[in-house]
Amino acid sequence: MARETRRRASERKPSEPPPPRGTSDRDKAIDALMALLAEHPFEEIGLAEIAGRAGLKLSVLRAEFGSTLAIWAAHVKDIDKKVLSSDGSDMVEEPPRDRLFDVLMRRLEAMAPYRDASRSMMRSARRNPPLALALNAMAVRSQAWMLEAAGISAAGPHGALRAQGGALMFARVVQAWLDADDDQDANDRAMAALDRGLSSAERWDGFVRDLCALPKCILRGPRPRRRRPYDEGAAEADAA
Repeated sequence: MARETRRRASERKPSEPPPPRGTSDRDKAIDALMALLAEHPFEEIGLAEIAGRAGLKLSVLRAEFGSTLAIWAAHVKDIDKKVLSSDGSDMVEEPPRDRLFDVLMRRLEAMAPYRDASRSMMRSARRNPPLALALNAMAVRSQAWMLEAAGISAAGPHGALRAQGGALMFARVVQAWLDADDDQDANDRAMAALDRGLSSAERWDGFVRDLCALPKCILRGPRPRRRRPYDEGAAEADAA
């Protein structure tokens, strides 16, 4: 079954450059930021420049978004929605690892038209720790949805750690994907990195499961000592 999952992933064709998302002011603003990121670092892109590229007044852009980072967050949310709306019914009977592999490969497919923008953001994040932290928070939120899409719980402390681990793992997959020279190489590199990442994640998840069980053991406290059967002969000897 795992081989079939990988075969289907390797046969997927790279996405064509997308048409405009829509005609709404929100869509125009996101498309404008994606286009600008392919040309400039994130930290050099101003709101006025985004409004100009989108053909919007600043007042209209302000009605939709509060910052440039909020526009990127809307893009990430759109990727989430695209993955979640795709049909994964053929993976229902597969093991959790294969289901998550399929979901994350679908995520890369959705990201493919914005590869240059993603590369630009990752470069900026390496130079800007506050930006890296903000992007990590978005990635953790997205990975919680990806886990749920794969039928893996992201609830509670264990789920929160799963989502954070998934965000870090997927960041390495994306970097391998971005470092490739062409689309086929990108797909191959991404699948190899994802295979390695999921293997590590399975071991990590077992450790986290044990770690999350510790507080329950501590709260229960030590087991009460079993009372020894009453020994009448010993009691009489003590009395004498």
